[in-house]
Amino acid sequence: MESQKKLINKEIDSIKDILENLNYKIYYNPELAFQEYQGVEFQKEILEKFGFKFLNPVGGLETAFIASYQKDRIDKKVNPTISFLSEYDALPDIGHACGHNLIATAAVGAAIGLSRVLDKSDKINGTINVIGTPAEEGGGGKIHLIDAGAFHDTDFAMMVHPAPKNMIGRGGLACTKVTVESFGEKNHSAAPHKGINALTALINVFNEIEIIKGSTKSTNKINGIITHGGSASNVIPDYARGVFTVRSATGEELENLLDKINNITKGAELLTNAKLKCQHDLIYQERYPNKSMGEAFKANLESMEEQVTYPARDEILGSSDIGNVSKCLPIIHPYIKIANEAIRGHTDEFSRKAGEDMAFEQTIKSAKAMAMTGYDLLTSVDLREQIIQEFNSTVY
Repeated sequence: MESQKKLINKEIDSIKDILENLNYKIYYNPELAFQEYQGVEFQKEILEKFGFKFLNPVGGLETAFIASYQKDRIDKKVNPTISFLSEYDALPDIGHACGHNLIATAAVGAAIGLSRVLDKSDKINGTINVIGTPAEEGGGGKIHLIDAGAFHDTDFAMMVHPAPKNMIGRGGLACTKVTVESFGEKNHSAAPHKGINALTALINVFNEIEIIKGSTKSTNKINGIITHGGSASNVIPDYARGVFTVRSATGEELENLLDKINNITKGAELLTNAKLKCQHDLIYQERYPNKSMGEAFKANLESMEEQVTYPARDEILGSSDIGNVSKCLPIIHPYIKIANEAIRGHTDEFSRKAGEDMAFEQTIKSAKAMAMTGYDLLTSVDLREQIIQEFNSTVY
């Protein structure tokens, strides 16, 4: 390992107590999407202490931020901007069952570690950001920030995610949530023909969706629940509501699937005389992890005696708003092992693992690996050109 990378590791080790405090503060104070006020303050206190200029709010989001570090005046054509992405929202009822406390800790640690080496070297220059991205769990914080131009100055972005194994190169599916509301006319169940059954119309939507599942690609995934179906069995319900999570391989394919669901609701209206309203949330786009940057991260993490794998051919893919960022600029979203493969994310067991010392120690390694990858980007023109060439050929 070259001397500057050893210095990065030493600098991160020197603030390990600070990062540990940050990690457990976020973990034991879980906050839901767009309500992560404490999480922002916890990170602000540390980043400002180490010379980062802290901008908050950003893009109209009260819990988004950009913390920037520059040693000197820079030339954008020569000196890149590297952004470490922080997530810090929790899940309802099960807290940090996706380990966002670890994601934030890794981003802050990586940025500080790289900034300290940047400050001590006359040979490298650039801008180092931590971009605080709220509401990954369903709120699409990164999508709002993209629309507000928060990523406009970023050349390369990275983050890590806790998982049951160390892995690079895992993509993600395009995804959104669809809400279908059905409006009928209430009546006594002894005379159903005098009412309009909103629940029947909604059930028809469910049935038709099951039919199209058999005629679409295996990468199209639809799962739904009924959140309101009436108040009494002897009353024809005048209102029913269903919510669906819809995924596809690409945003374009997802749009086509959404059109089919919308047409299904129109057909249910014709069959039942109910009125249906179909709406979807922001679309999380498919993810394009940059292979060249991923390999740099892999080499850096493996220098600390960690083994890093690639996705299996039948790897299950999830969805995240990092996909939207990946269509704007080169990104990596590698995974860091904090549990065995029997423990899955978004469970009570994973939430417990995210609060254990082993998870924090792995997060320190991931912070070092990201910071060293940032160093590679600052010092290697060839690597930057390779990454950009891959991005242009893959995404466009």
